[in-house]
Amino acid sequence: MKRLIPLLLLLGLAAQARAEKADAFKPTEIKCRSCEADGVTGVVTVSGGVVIQRGTLRIEADSGRIERSPDDYQFARLTASPGNKVRFRQKADGPGERWIEGEADRVEYDERAATVKLFSGAKIRRTASDRLPEEAQGEYIAYDSRKEFYVMRNTNTGEDRPGAGRNTIILPPSRVAQPAGALANKGDRP
Repeated sequence: MKRLIPLLLLLGLAAQARAEKADAFKPTEIKCRSCEADGVTGVVTVSGGVVIQRGTLRIEADSGRIERSPDDYQFARLTASPGNKVRFRQKADGPGERWIEGEADRVEYDERAATVKLFSGAKIRRTASDRLPEEAQGEYIAYDSRKEFYVMRNTNTGEDRPGAGRNTIILPPSRVAQPAGALANKGDRP
């Protein structure tokens, strides 16, 4: 039961964190210092200040490998040099300024499965213009955007091992504090 409660809280976090749907139909632009692209295998290897842009999705890494499947789906494995992080940011679907952003030593994006996996020092933050941010951090975070489901594990391999570490979830309060005078004024009314 103790493990079920954090998962239910994460479901609430994930339910409002869907990626911008229109991004799936945008071209992928990759900027880097060095690139090797194999048109036969569909593999692109990049390094040196890698920036991947696809609609509102932006990923920054030190190096990476992007593969295109025969049925035209992309899979990307992006890594950071020691002391750096792979960072991503994407507008969440729906009204207003809502963003999902994260970082880790390695990030894997699977377009077909609609999953993002963050390995080692993983952090995800969901922001909205009218609310405090929601945050999650641990050694491994996987997010399935179709099922709106997060999984966190305490090792960077995606395993859950006793004594290996802890995950942290920070949920903002659901109620907004009223100004001090607002409560007193309500009590003065007949």
